[in-house]
Amino acid sequence: MSAIARVMAFGLLFLVMFSAAVPAAERLDDKPRVAIVSAFPPEWVALQADLADRAEHEINGRKFITGKLAGKDVVLFLSGVSMVNASMTTQSALDRFVVTSVVFSGIAGGVDPALSIGDVVVADQWGEYLEAVFARKVGDGYEIPPFIPKDQFAGYGMVVPRSVTVTRKGGSGDETKFWFPSDPALLEAARKVAAKLDLQACAPENKCLAKPPKIIVGGNGVSGQAFVDNAEFRDYVHKTFDAKVLDMESAAVAHVTYSNGVPFLAVRSLSDLAGGGEGANQMATFMALASINSANVVKALLAEMP
Repeated sequence: MSAIARVMAFGLLFLVMFSAAVPAAERLDDKPRVAIVSAFPPEWVALQADLADRAEHEINGRKFITGKLAGKDVVLFLSGVSMVNASMTTQSALDRFVVTSVVFSGIAGGVDPALSIGDVVVADQWGEYLEAVFARKVGDGYEIPPFIPKDQFAGYGMVVPRSVTVTRKGGSGDETKFWFPSDPALLEAARKVAAKLDLQACAPENKCLAKPPKIIVGGNGVSGQAFVDNAEFRDYVHKTFDAKVLDMESAAVAHVTYSNGVPFLAVRSLSDLAGGGEGANQMATFMALASINSANVVKALLAEMP
């Protein structure tokens, strides 16, 4: 046997031995559960208040709590802020628990001028609007490289949105997508909730909303890596994507669940207007109220689910 052949044989043997020594991820729980994901602690704490049969698990330093909520078996966890954190924690849950559907509970920035702080949006679909080409300045405009296909959306200066390439469980190969859909059955349950649930209008510190909050089911939501507090960019997002709301996690979770073939829905309560308000950003003022309303919608949604 030549020296090269011996090295290759040794490498193959090492790979086989190493693979055998690293076990596949084991289930932490075998009961089918609805995964309830929160971005910030306030809604996570609010959801835990009514949790029965509580048990705690840990994956990579992140706490996952199982139990029963509104009559359904659930696993609760924080996504962490950002698209990467949300993707990573959601995939961990799908790998280690038997997840029947994923519901995201969180706050967001409103971009539709018809909506107000405190309103709750349950969007039909979510897009990753900051997946983009940074285009070359040419004269008074911008041009993307000729080898990159032009997408359906106008750019914001040099920032030109584009779709992403994904694969899916049971699929036949690569797909190019911008919008990731919410589950139709979960949307129908959300419509039932919207028809009968009253939202809170005042925070504990007696900071009350200017208008009674409402639940809107339908329309578009977008997510990206940036916290937005800019009126001009907010207007661009609303007009370009016909978006009602933007955040930093929902589309990432929609992407992951789509690839895994798991039903998804996001419940987003508006804590601010993404720069569209008259004064300073009001997220700090209304985050607690928005979190409570989002959690209440999720609990009502669980009760409506089969």
